[in-house]
Amino acid sequence: MTMNEFKVAAVQMCSSDQLSDNLDTVSTQVGLAVSNGAQMVVLPENFALMAKHSAQLLSISETLGKGAIQDFLSGLSKKHACWIVAGSMPIKSTLEDKVYATCIVYNGAGEQVSYYHKIHLFDVNIADEKGRYRESDTFVAGTEPVVVDTPFGVMGLSICYDLRFPELYRALLQQGAQFFVAPSAFTELTGQAHWALLCRTRAVENTCYLIAANQGGLHNNGRSTYGHSMIVDPWGEVLSELDVSEGMIISTLKKSTLNRVRKSLPAIQHRRLSIMRD
Repeated sequence: MTMNEFKVAAVQMCSSDQLSDNLDTVSTQVGLAVSNGAQMVVLPENFALMAKHSAQLLSISETLGKGAIQDFLSGLSKKHACWIVAGSMPIKSTLEDKVYATCIVYNGAGEQVSYYHKIHLFDVNIADEKGRYRESDTFVAGTEPVVVDTPFGVMGLSICYDLRFPELYRALLQQGAQFFVAPSAFTELTGQAHWALLCRTRAVENTCYLIAANQGGLHNNGRSTYGHSMIVDPWGEVLSELDVSEGMIISTLKKSTLNRVRKSLPAIQHRRLSIMRD
């Protein structure tokens, strides 16, 4: 499939530990996006729940392909006849005490057409109010890059911390990606330093569009996320951006822009080295 001109929305949330409230927000924002012409809507990481502890997160986890949250997403995409990229939610693994952070893609008929398990887990120590983050305590890392054929073009899937690993995006590009999605929950501290830089760089170095839907604000579990969801074109121009408030942005992605940039500055054809980690 080839990408023609289409409108995509990025939804920014300040998700709480109340599942029903978060899903109400998703429903409202998707409806608003579609009423403004969006044909695809990208939700942020942890859209369904910003858990206070791992047990709460595990309690809403579902088997891939069935469950109340997935039924909700399927029904929403079918109701609005739009594609939904469901940021990330906990999907059961073979381990009882760990789940995958999974991005699930629905088409306009409400069908689950693809999914991606987050590969890079956020295990860091930073100088914010939480300080220590260990996603690997709760999550199992995925292993496979995933692209999705859509009516709008080939979409590469990623989640949050993945933004720091250019080799993932190069692998997606090599599989034909024309635009990336990066649903996120970037911390306020790391977001201030690196969010815009990483989003623009991933778009520029691969001459791809990038849709980055972020969490934003102070969550009731004590975390602060950066917001500033943005949509970036292949030249690195930020087409639209939010501040820290809840809401959504819409931009038009154009095949003509993608082709023009790739033709005028064909850097991806000029690569001389292929460096792989053992």
